[in-house]
Amino acid sequence: MADSDYESILCVKPEVHVYRIPPRSSNRGYRAAEWQLDQPSWSGRLRITAKGKLAYIKLEDKNSGELFAQAPVEQFPGIAVESVTDSSRYFVICIEDGNGRRAFIGVGFVDRGDAFDFNVALQDHFKWVKQQTELAKQALNPDPGPKLDLGFKEGQTIKINIANMKKKEGVTASTKSRPAGQVNLLPPPPGGRVPNLITPPAEHPTPSSPQTGKSSTAGFLLDLGATPFGEQPNIASTGDIWGDFANASGTAPGQTPASTGWVQF
Repeated sequence: MADSDYESILCVKPEVHVYRIPPRSSNRGYRAAEWQLDQPSWSGRLRITAKGKLAYIKLEDKNSGELFAQAPVEQFPGIAVESVTDSSRYFVICIEDGNGRRAFIGVGFVDRGDAFDFNVALQDHFKWVKQQTELAKQALNPDPGPKLDLGFKEGQTIKINIANMKKKEGVTASTKSRPAGQVNLLPPPPGGRVPNLITPPAEHPTPSSPQTGKSSTAGFLLDLGATPFGEQPNIASTGDIWGDFANASGTAPGQTPASTGWVQF
């Protein structure tokens, strides 16, 4: 079965009313208030079907399904279906009997939601028809669109600023974090002079001890167990000038410990 032979149902409403309408006297549109709404000419069921690109509004008996009238719709909005100016529940449709005779009748819905569904069903169908028409045109006349020419023209060159790239690389390298444990040293002072962190002793005569007349330096050396300058070491008392370093106790083997001034820990 071809697609044009297949008939689909778009919308079904169980209750609608049909009215005889007077001829339109002007181009201002139809008004439902002029139709004697309390006296409908017919009541039944409404179905909207689609066969190919054409839609049909069918008025049928709600019990037997017998067709009362139908209106073929080629486009929407259009002359086949028209809204009234004073209500959203009423429409004017153009019905045909199949022999070329046409008539305009009024159709009204009891519920406003049913009128909304009727309107949306027709809109969706003809939106689909428009899409199908555009796709068919594209298939017959494919438009690849403008082609991009990314090749170099004759004599065209490209310039790269390497200096800026090196500068950026240098900034990036300087901003890298230092390895863990590395100490940040302060820069040297201006002039390249390194400050002397150890202050040498002042050059002045060493005062003599008031009691012995010897300099305090000699006393300092005596405290460390050394022989003052100009005196001979007392080898007899120690036995050996290196006796203090012979063992951990500072005493040579077989000798009694002598007072050397070393403090034992």
